[in-house]
Amino acid sequence: QVQLVESGGGLVQAGGSLRLSCAASGRTFSTFAMGWFRQAPGKEREFVSTIRWRVGSTYYADSVKGRFTISKDISQNTVYLQMNSVKPEDTAVYYCAADLEYSGIYFPTRQDDYDYWGQGTQVTVSS
Repeated sequence: QVQLVESGGGLVQAGGSLRLSCAASGRTFSTFAMGWFRQAPGKEREFVSTIRWRVGSTYYADSVKGRFTISKDISQNTVYLQMNSVKPEDTAVYYCAADLEYSGIYFPTRQDDYDYWGQGTQVTVSS
């Protein structure tokens, strides 16, 4: 079992910055990748970014590339999402997720690739 707890969400003005954190506990030693997804009102949950837990390689959705940065602290079992130059369309509930096993996909981007999810943290960007 893995428990994921997100924090850092809130209200931010367009053009501003916010940093989300996701602390993992439990059976984290075999983590393959950690990812961030988001779900805006009335929309499907979508992939934002992922990071390979051991090697540190990262991958981003086109919509956030160049603005968001995913990072990790293995000693703290924590993954971060630094959000810069935010836009109103970034408004959503942000979820972190853990993929525990390599399944042949170098960068897991589908929800089904992930085994555990956090409860989500709301990010609201005002214009």
